[in-house]
Amino acid sequence: MKKSIWLYLAVFVMLTVLSACGNNTKGSGEGTTVGEGISGEIIFLTNRTDMIGNVYDDYAKRFTEKYPDAKVTFEAIQDYDATLKVRMNSGEFPDVVFLPTLANSELSEYFAPLNDIKFSGDIYFSELRSHEDKMYGISSGASTVGIVYNKEAFKKAGITEIPKTYDEFLAACEQLKQAGIVPLASNFKDKWPLDVWVYDIPSLIGEASDHQNKRAETDTPYLLDNEYGKSWSIIRSLYEKGYLEKDINSTNWEQSKKDVASGTFGMYLLGNWVINQVIENGAEPDNIGFFPFPADNSGQSKAPLNPDFFYAVNKEGNVPVAKAFLQWIIEDSGYDDFAGFIPTLKSKEPKLAQLAEFNSFDVKYFEPAQPVDLATEIQNQARLDQAATVQEFVLSSDPQAVLDKVNASWAKARKDLGVSQ
Repeated sequence: MKKSIWLYLAVFVMLTVLSACGNNTKGSGEGTTVGEGISGEIIFLTNRTDMIGNVYDDYAKRFTEKYPDAKVTFEAIQDYDATLKVRMNSGEFPDVVFLPTLANSELSEYFAPLNDIKFSGDIYFSELRSHEDKMYGISSGASTVGIVYNKEAFKKAGITEIPKTYDEFLAACEQLKQAGIVPLASNFKDKWPLDVWVYDIPSLIGEASDHQNKRAETDTPYLLDNEYGKSWSIIRSLYEKGYLEKDINSTNWEQSKKDVASGTFGMYLLGNWVINQVIENGAEPDNIGFFPFPADNSGQSKAPLNPDFFYAVNKEGNVPVAKAFLQWIIEDSGYDDFAGFIPTLKSKEPKLAQLAEFNSFDVKYFEPAQPVDLATEIQNQARLDQAATVQEFVLSSDPQAVLDKVNASWAKARKDLGVSQ
């Protein structure tokens, strides 16, 4: 009997040791609670090239102060989505990344579930990048989209009231143009700033945030008289009226921040996250304002409430340290204040003064709908770059032909995937 008991105890101890070892192993995936096995190195792949060598150095130091046996390094890349997908396909990519454009059902192939990270309160958008009750992405912050403007430029142009209708907005653009100020920095060439015309302005026009999902239901999601055609026609009209940069094919993102800061350009149509970047490029904080973009003549202020990039953890990486880093960057880093975000933690008040001005317009917010995998799959099958389509639509002599072409690609992708009309 004693022999049996000792044998049982030996097996129990062995299993306990093996279990403990497992919690310290790279690629431990599910079941890793933050606070266990926080040792080793991780790499965070980021799009914020401007933070390398300064802010991120401070983050690395402060994270190691909290977790002495852990170390984080930062790698920054451009063309983030495409570059990350290539690295993921190779089987090797960093421990912490921003989620690329994958269907939620595909996330478990690459990423560890994050439900076991114990935040101090509820977070925004916890369901958006989830599948089968497992959360694979945590938003780095929340933002809204509207007009970021230079108050001195408005004063110089004689604009005394904030535009509350689309016609008033056009009138303000004309006043800026007549004053020798470029009305709106579009950053047309850089392409990614055009996403607001793909996602946000259609939500305001259609007063619904699920338009990207509904594309899966039809062979012709892009029409001149629906939210996409109307949205893209606005920026086309601004271009034709001379309210964008003189040469939209040679715009420069970094320079545009200096131009809005100095008042050479009057406005951006972007998220509140750009405000701090404009201030960092020379603007006095009190000289930069923020108001809802009037997409129509209703007089009702409308705006999206959006997540920013979603953090994710490579399930084959150093999962314990990566999860500890995500908790730290959300709770302790101050990144949301640095970036001018609405904090991911719902209980935390944003510090950006311009958000108070924005909210004074009695804004009706539209929160995002959870992505429908089929819409994402069709888009990937069609190899559709919607921002590039906006570029083509704006510059084409026949915008209807652009829509016909993209609809044909969409319809073929639906057919190839076996989706019936």
